Amino acid sequence: MTSSAAKADAEKTKSNSTDNPDDSMPSRSSGSAKKSRKTSGFHVEIGDGAKFSKTVSESDVYMFAGITGDFSPNHVNEPYMEKSKFGKLMAHGALLVGFMSTASSAAIAHCRDSDETPVSLGYDRIRFVAPVFLGDTVTVDYRFVSIDTERKRTKANIIVTNQKGKTVGVAKHVLKWVPDDG
Repeated sequence: MTSSAAKADAEKTKSNSTDNPDDSMPSRSSGSAKKSRKTSGFHVEIGDGAKFSKTVSESDVYMFAGITGDFSPNHVNEPYMEKSKFGKLMAHGALLVGFMSTASSAAIAHCRDSDETPVSLGYDRIRFVAPVFLGDTVTVDYRFVSIDTERKRTKANIIVTNQKGKTVGVAKHVLKWVPDDG
């Protein structure tokens, strides 16, 4: 496996966006300007988020197939896919969801010492809008778009793009912030 195939880069970024939580796609604007924390009095701010990039290797796909038991020919049978419209093997959509989770974890890494534990309540409206092929580099952009301090929940929009800037996946994510005991 080459170093580029194994490269994984989680980058904490900030956005000056004021995304509408009802929009189906998050804003693509992001910057590295750091503003003061907790202007909303919560653990994160609207526009906070993270990016995660990874080149999808053959070993990633085969190991994921082995872990999940998903040996669909779309992912592991090269002759089968060569005769398809796609022409080559593609990554599992669920593997992309795993990358979304990685970006979520990076976005909340600074919250680990708080008096509440963030947990995922789930991903909504997941769509795989274009295939991800072996060798593609995907970037997950995870952005908080709403904060419900009363219910202690945040919502984030997620866009996954490939190395050409083409959107390959989208989702919404809900986190709940659970008070710690003691």
